[in-house]
Amino acid sequence: MPQNTNAKTLLCPGLKLHKKGKVREVYDFNDKLLIVATDQISAFDVVLPSLIKGKGIILNQISNFWFDFSKNSIKNHIISKNIEDFPDDCQIYADAIKDRSVLVWKTEMIELEAIVRGYLSGSGFRDYQKSGQICGIELPAGLKESAKLETPIFTPSTKAKEGHDVNIPESELRQQIDGNLIDTIKEISLQLYSTAAEYALKRGIIIADTKFEFGLLNGEVILIDEILTPDSSRFWPADSYRPGQSQKSYDKQIIRDYLAQLDWDKTPPGPALPDDIIQQTLDKYQEVYNKLTQ
Repeated sequence: MPQNTNAKTLLCPGLKLHKKGKVREVYDFNDKLLIVATDQISAFDVVLPSLIKGKGIILNQISNFWFDFSKNSIKNHIISKNIEDFPDDCQIYADAIKDRSVLVWKTEMIELEAIVRGYLSGSGFRDYQKSGQICGIELPAGLKESAKLETPIFTPSTKAKEGHDVNIPESELRQQIDGNLIDTIKEISLQLYSTAAEYALKRGIIIADTKFEFGLLNGEVILIDEILTPDSSRFWPADSYRPGQSQKSYDKQIIRDYLAQLDWDKTPPGPALPDDIIQQTLDKYQEVYNKLTQ
């Protein structure tokens, strides 16, 4: 088996590494990939030294829930969630990757992030404050922070090799990617968001915005990566929602708020997290899963 130079930091050091992200490890099996959600967590684009033990399992299960939820609308990349179906070389790592991994088809990635916004927040709100627009889409004047938009909007970003992804007007994106492909992705993304947001709201969660990623498998557009998790979306408790201010959230805000109080310049290495912050963060992830699935 090929070894990796950073093997000691990997959950499956004997497997061929395809790529290691901030919080996930992806292993290469020719036409397939093994995606493993770790317990690492990042904030301000820095991977912190503390683990949120169990986080990867919860996020993987949330994403798998939504893949099942949406499978009649669009195909996705999942082959199996069961370790018994994974390649033989994976079996020695069964204890480490159980419930936090999926075997998927390797696709030709479409180089854009399909962001859908139903509420005005984050970088979208900052852009709106400057120009009254998001990604070239003119919005009504006088909207407050966290305001619900009349209809959800498609605000794509390019996938950066390094650093932050860059928001881009759809008209500009069409100069880089086939227009028919963008039309398909836009339609699917808006439908997925609207259906998921309606479902989640009935369970007390506002999905303010989210991102989807797509790939081509035998020429067909399919859904890949993770979907509709607190790491790829803004989830707000519906019962505390108040437009005109930032919202409580189900994501990493607990950690960001803690780090903002420290004398840290937001460059590596990041500071360790205290046990109570770790537990509060894990509890929030678990609460989302319970609300969505029970």
